[in-house]
Amino acid sequence: MAGSPRCRSGRRRDVVTELEKTSNAAGRAAGQALPRAVRCPAAVAGLLIALVSAPPLAGLPPPATHRRAAEALLSGQPLGVPQTTLLPITPAQILALSPEMRAFLATHVDPRGSGKLKLHNLVAALFASGTFGLDYDDTTRSAAETFQLRRGNCLSFAGMFLAMARAVGLDARFQEVEVPPDWTLANDTFVLNRHVDVVVDLGLEGTRVVDFNTADFRSSYPMRRISDARAMAHFGNNLGVERLQAGDMAGAWAYFRAALLENDWTFAPAWTNLGTVYQRIGDLKRAELAYLQALEVARGDPVAMSNLASLYERTGDHQRAAALRAKVAAHRLRNPYYRYHLARQALAAGKLDEAIAHLKFATRIRPSEDRFCFLLGVAYQRRGNEREARRWFAQAQRVAAAYPALEVPYPGTLEPVREHPQQQDEGDEPPPSSP
Repeated sequence: MAGSPRCRSGRRRDVVTELEKTSNAAGRAAGQALPRAVRCPAAVAGLLIALVSAPPLAGLPPPATHRRAAEALLSGQPLGVPQTTLLPITPAQILALSPEMRAFLATHVDPRGSGKLKLHNLVAALFASGTFGLDYDDTTRSAAETFQLRRGNCLSFAGMFLAMARAVGLDARFQEVEVPPDWTLANDTFVLNRHVDVVVDLGLEGTRVVDFNTADFRSSYPMRRISDARAMAHFGNNLGVERLQAGDMAGAWAYFRAALLENDWTFAPAWTNLGTVYQRIGDLKRAELAYLQALEVARGDPVAMSNLASLYERTGDHQRAAALRAKVAAHRLRNPYYRYHLARQALAAGKLDEAIAHLKFATRIRPSEDRFCFLLGVAYQRRGNEREARRWFAQAQRVAAAYPALEVPYPGTLEPVREHPQQQDEGDEPPPSSP
């Protein structure tokens, strides 16, 4: 496998493929309480991992040139699943309110209030201590299930909140958040965790973001509003990953198919994960077609390229595997969070010039990341250049102050690096498999 920082489990294992899921588990343990609304900065268009400017083509049928491949990949024949099998991954099913949810809203939200007051009432009722209580786990649930159990991942809570917000008349939308790449290891499979939250448009009062991952969320992260159809593709994809991890290949296939056919044909993670299903059952031709389809709808997707490279290595096509590995490596070097990770490694090894070069690149690509600026100040301080160190410490303070809800103090010393260590799972790719 292509390398990156380290896997959260700490132990490297032989793995064949990588999966993509919306959960953003970084820094969260099961049972950890969740949280609050924050102000939304000026909108910045961005997509997770591969940045694109085109809007999603949610729910559209496959282009004519892709229909033959679609018939091969979505027929279900190799898994013994009838082609007519469709799972109800729709807003009507996922976002439906239960009678208990409606009663909760009637009790806690003033129906005559302004949008701002309604949002305040809802956030306070759901997240204030002793009123409701929410705990994190890594299971994807519908809005009603999440409300009943008070448990779920970021996508589950986003769906629950959005459904309740709309029920009281708020203009709430899902949005994808471009968080630093976060990998976890489950059942010998690396999983790339993506993130989705909710944005509420209050008209003249502005917009507010409700995010359930406040431990890692930064308002400087690029965000992109998405359609309900694309959000449902996230749900179907998550449920498919959960079935795949449980060893249910047919169930996983059905959920990935629902994510694509019922919702968003262009949702690359579902194509990539569909390839993983076929690779697991030994149908390497369909696996290859699925990875290629992922690259068709999201050119340069590093997970699809990495999985396809692994498949080619498995089949002895080392030339194409090497070409893909080179593309993945080049993609990694364009990722500012991976360069930040390399800078931390270089700094620890005393390679100050190398660390500075990585951080200069990172700050050019993502000037809104105060930690990049701060670490650059640290690197200059260790090299004895106090003038540049003070300049970058001051820049870190200015950047942090631009997002006051998340402001971090930077006194210009090395102590905050020790007091507030950054997560290690930063970079496009998971750790390399052991020999």
